[in-house]
Amino acid sequence: MRPFSYVRVDTVDDAIAAMSRTPGAKLLGGGTNLVDLMKMDVEHPPVLIDVNRLPLNTIEEHRGGLRIGALVRNSDAAHNQLVRDRYPVLAEAMLAGASGQLRNMATMGGNLMQRTRCPYFYDPTYAECNKRAPGTGCAAIHGENRNHAILGAGDHCIATNPSDMSVALAVLDASVAVKGPHGERSIPIGTFHRLPGVTPHIETNLHPSEMIVAIDLPPLPFAARSHYLKIRDRNSYAFALVSVATALDVESGRIRHARIALGGVAHKPWRVPEAEQMLIGQPATEASYNRAASAVLHGARPYKHNAFKVQLAHRAIVRGLSATAALA
Repeated sequence: MRPFSYVRVDTVDDAIAAMSRTPGAKLLGGGTNLVDLMKMDVEHPPVLIDVNRLPLNTIEEHRGGLRIGALVRNSDAAHNQLVRDRYPVLAEAMLAGASGQLRNMATMGGNLMQRTRCPYFYDPTYAECNKRAPGTGCAAIHGENRNHAILGAGDHCIATNPSDMSVALAVLDASVAVKGPHGERSIPIGTFHRLPGVTPHIETNLHPSEMIVAIDLPPLPFAARSHYLKIRDRNSYAFALVSVATALDVESGRIRHARIALGGVAHKPWRVPEAEQMLIGQPATEASYNRAASAVLHGARPYKHNAFKVQLAHRAIVRGLSATAALA
């Protein structure tokens, strides 16, 4: 680990000012991803700004929905009764992530800021990684790519976003409240993370010196009928091979509203609104779900070791929708 400076701040404005003073400075909440990357010599910020004293650790009513502060711990959000009752898919997704110890430390804002997962990115002995060193290539494309993307990737990067929570937030149409030197703004979760394009080292649409202050969940009555399904190599403490978040509004056996988001398959949570629209007015049957799953996965581009993900994702969507429709 390289030398760095450490400062503690007491207000959001102080945190923003500290970031503005030192390019490359990083915010430290739980540190469950950042500190690992520093130890591996992947991240080397000159300054760590400890934000744990900031008053951003509450869950409260907000415009008919909920506002979850950026410093709320994942465990606290997952076990919050309002979250469990109104947005069960979010509680399930967070409880499916990492381990109990990590969930007790990890923050909501930090979860959103996790770096994408790829062994070539995490190991600096591999010279080819456009995410670590733009222009050097992507070793995963012709290397071991079993866990990599099948959607939205390109010739510059095929890593996947590791966040379970973000997949649930995508299906809920959440938004991310941020503040920076030029004031406050709200970023829809669908545009918060970026596809790799030609700049895979830029993973979010945060502006320089902006920080996340909260996650806003809109009023969404049918979100009470929602579910998170995670498929992984082992039953705990493993990243998703494929995951799916679903929410359904079903009346008299027909679908009125539908939401589907995939994880483990792209640089960001993957949603296809056109596939969701296909379900509107259709019977809540496996045949309907199969058609929607095919639409979600249209254009999938697997690589040598991960072609199985296409069929796995298709079946996960059908299973997820079936399980959600069966909820009372």
